[in-house]
Amino acid sequence: MAYAPTLAWKGLEGPEEAHLVATATSRMAKYAEFLKIPSVSALPENAADCRAAADWLAAELRRIGAERVEVSETGGHPIVVAEKIVNSSLPTVVIYGHYDVQPGDPLDLWKTSPFEPIIRDGRMLGRGSADDKGQIVIHLSALEALVTTRGTLPVNVKYLFEGEEESSSLNLEAWMAANPKRCSGDAVIISDSGFFDGNRPALTVGLRGITYLQVDVRASDVDLHSGSYGGSVVNPANALAAMIASLHDANGHITVPGFYDDVVALTPADRAAFAALPFDEAGYLAGIGATATAGESGYSTVERRGGRPTLDVNGIWGGFMGDGSKTIIPAHAHAKISCRLVTAQDPAKVGRQVEAALRAAAPAGLQVEVQNLGNGDAFLTPLGDPYLNAAAGALEATFGVPPLYIREGGSIPIAALFQKELGLPVVLLGFTPPDDNAHAPNESMDLGNFEGGIRAVIRALDAIATVG
Repeated sequence: MAYAPTLAWKGLEGPEEAHLVATATSRMAKYAEFLKIPSVSALPENAADCRAAADWLAAELRRIGAERVEVSETGGHPIVVAEKIVNSSLPTVVIYGHYDVQPGDPLDLWKTSPFEPIIRDGRMLGRGSADDKGQIVIHLSALEALVTTRGTLPVNVKYLFEGEEESSSLNLEAWMAANPKRCSGDAVIISDSGFFDGNRPALTVGLRGITYLQVDVRASDVDLHSGSYGGSVVNPANALAAMIASLHDANGHITVPGFYDDVVALTPADRAAFAALPFDEAGYLAGIGATATAGESGYSTVERRGGRPTLDVNGIWGGFMGDGSKTIIPAHAHAKISCRLVTAQDPAKVGRQVEAALRAAAPAGLQVEVQNLGNGDAFLTPLGDPYLNAAAGALEATFGVPPLYIREGGSIPIAALFQKELGLPVVLLGFTPPDDNAHAPNESMDLGNFEGGIRAVIRALDAIATVG
């Protein structure tokens, strides 16, 4: 699979670079092989595919020299763990990624099948190419290059690749509590983030938390004729739309009682850091085909997407959705709602607050059920951390510019889990381009980012070996 990386990066000095150049074609083939496995964790029909992806990972780790490789059961999709301990006096780095992916739909918007990866215009195109299989392959490639050329590593490493990140990591915390030695170390590298606008190298130092809810409302046992019953009984679709609309005011402010109680306000220094980022708002909009930004008034776009909490409908359905017309009052309606949360907000508490607000807004005659589908804490790492500095030096040496330090709006629950429960410093060393279309049709990884990422990981591990 021939390709031409589009982002400039500086090669390594020594035999590692020769190895990476010589193995580029086979590396692309392995990458594509991994992407072909439709390991969609949220869909029960893909459970066997998630198992196949875990087995594939375990086999690759064994092939390239990792030890104590295990496909560990969780009660859900398995976690793949492995390690390479070379010297107990060296730092131990825990490397995390996830092999599960989002569903491929809507399929009609893909340039190819989501699970038939292709290389086009210097990018690997396919579901998981960026989030997060491509970044796992970056780490596997770095391990193989080091073991092949040096016969050892500059640090000890432990690998933890889960299969439920895209479905709220439901079993991860319990697994970590039951297996503390498999995830203990001196620092953690998570490669599930990316570069800043314009494909500028960046280190994510903050992530928002999340609570995810499903709302189901019901008014009758069956759909009703809209001529006979319209205007005389509750319409669940109308009611749910009004309930959801009540959760924001005209200024984009969330009206849920208590929602902002624990929000830590952005300091003048925080706001100055956001303002200093080279953010191209027009390009940001053009990249997604949108014409205007929106959100909480009083804050810039970069502040809203990285430093403020949100409440968004992720899906809404009910009633007749086929072609043509069918005049009914639907028996029920449904919505999925996510809240992205900032430091100090408790996801479970916010979930309860949103549920209470929805129930309070429901009209008489409507039955309301709210399910919490998952929670995750927000994450913030301090500037000046020595492991963060090691990663920053590796990025600058590889891509020629010092990285930006950014806060992103997404959530990686395990980042806060490592930090909160195990007390480990966490570095989000990710390589995806900002236009990777993660979770959307035509997800892709810039192969310049991919190849540079391998080299940056090797440099980061070398730098971490000197931290102490």
